[in-house]
Amino acid sequence: MAKTKLKEHPREAMSATRILAAQAFSRAAGAPLVHGNSIRLLRDGDENYPAWLDAINSAERTIYFENYIIHDDKIGRQFADAFIAKAREGIRVRVLYDWMGSFPEASGGFWRRLSDGGVEVRCFNPPRLDSPLGWVSRLHRKSLCVDHRVAFISGLCVGQMWVGYPERKVPPWRDTGVEVSGPVVADVVQAFFRAWAETGPELPADELPDRDSIPATGMVDLRVLASITATAGLYRLEQLITVLAQKTLWLTDAYFVGTTSYVQALRGAAMDGVDVRLLIPGSNGDLRFLRPISRAGYRPLLEAGVRVFEWNGSMLHAKTAVADGRWARVGSSNLNIASWLGNWELDVAVEDPGFAHEMEQMYLRDLNNATEIVLGRKNRVRPVAMTESTAPAPVLSGGLGRRRGGSASQLTAGAIRVSNTVGAALTSRLVLGAAEAKIMMSGGIILLSVAALASLEPLLVTVPFVLIAGWIGISLLIQAYHLHESTDNSTVSDNIDDRIEPFISRDEPFDETLLEPPAEHPLDQVPSKHSLKNPVTIHRSD
Repeated sequence: MAKTKLKEHPREAMSATRILAAQAFSRAAGAPLVHGNSIRLLRDGDENYPAWLDAINSAERTIYFENYIIHDDKIGRQFADAFIAKAREGIRVRVLYDWMGSFPEASGGFWRRLSDGGVEVRCFNPPRLDSPLGWVSRLHRKSLCVDHRVAFISGLCVGQMWVGYPERKVPPWRDTGVEVSGPVVADVVQAFFRAWAETGPELPADELPDRDSIPATGMVDLRVLASITATAGLYRLEQLITVLAQKTLWLTDAYFVGTTSYVQALRGAAMDGVDVRLLIPGSNGDLRFLRPISRAGYRPLLEAGVRVFEWNGSMLHAKTAVADGRWARVGSSNLNIASWLGNWELDVAVEDPGFAHEMEQMYLRDLNNATEIVLGRKNRVRPVAMTESTAPAPVLSGGLGRRRGGSASQLTAGAIRVSNTVGAALTSRLVLGAAEAKIMMSGGIILLSVAALASLEPLLVTVPFVLIAGWIGISLLIQAYHLHESTDNSTVSDNIDDRIEPFISRDEPFDETLLEPPAEHPLDQVPSKHSLKNPVTIHRSD
């Protein structure tokens, strides 16, 4: 009897571990794992925009579109014409744009033309007297839903730069998106409903589909990460993935400014033998001031063995991650505080080996057009010794692989001996400069300038402070009055949360596959409705 219990105990314990792992993923992300979907990887504007327009042109009932920036240029007008054409056919077309993102890029006439054409247009979070700091929270999402049938989630805004300027020989921005179909489309529609309700009257409840009403289209499992201000769902999930990764963690980000805790998580993974890579924009980034800030954070990453690459082409705007060949993320969220805590973001986390393989191959192709950043020998920290059992697994053929036998240090030393410039040109490596000194110097100059201005012309400092403090005080009184009035009224309008299944703490139904033998590593411990022995349905782009 005792022997029987000893044999059953490990299996029961691991089943409990798998349940806890699934629960941790769901609660960290604030989103359940949805089964029965198909997904297609879309690269750059050349693949994303035509797919978007084809879906819009095929719409028969509804079109929901939200985007941070919509430019009033050739591409923007192309989408405006498509929206207006469908609205005139009687299709319900709703467009949601962010005030800060689109304010300098599209005029009032652009939005009036859409409205006059029958399109319902709303602006997210414009400046208000009663909310002086409301501009901090932005709608940074990029999504399109058509007929509750297909949805697109990406990092692409709408503008000519994502297509490029061939006449000026300017290549397009590098970006990534996905097309999804199946029950998960209901979650994308639900995310749009929440954002739309922030800007005015809510949409009719009967327009919100249930997952059960949308038929399965494949066997891909994924989560829709619809982040809102101060929820930090993606941040918690990214930390969890970083902790659980055992072989690889490859990140692409447009505006990387890692927090201390996230940098420590990346460092810990790299020092534990995980192949951690970070691909970010190079000298052609659209926010030039952000490059030295990002570079200031390279040193602790490089010292721990994280490999950092800068993109050599035009602006790199993609926001993606792929881990251990089975988990991947694509969407609008950058690896910084603004995306993690301030903005409304939308990403999709995919738990599927086939899709993860596509993401890995795309990442390796991107590295062919990138320059690796390394530390000089005098700044080099000795790497953590790894035994054969803890060494990372070999990377896909054709990849750059992990450094062996101190090859990175040798290449760096050789580049220094020949010269930094020639060495970088020959080895595609750069020696990291003292970016931290530039940041400190800039901060010191700014603070000294403010101090000097305050001592010479006190009114130039005190008057703006008084105006801002007065504005905030008035806004607080206005909000307190509205809150008091709403409390006194016995009838309060139903909130959209009463009709939409909440994102936070949603329990997934128990899956019998939890009783299967354990997987090889933690990222395999999330229960899937389908065994990997079954063929995986992946729609690949041409």
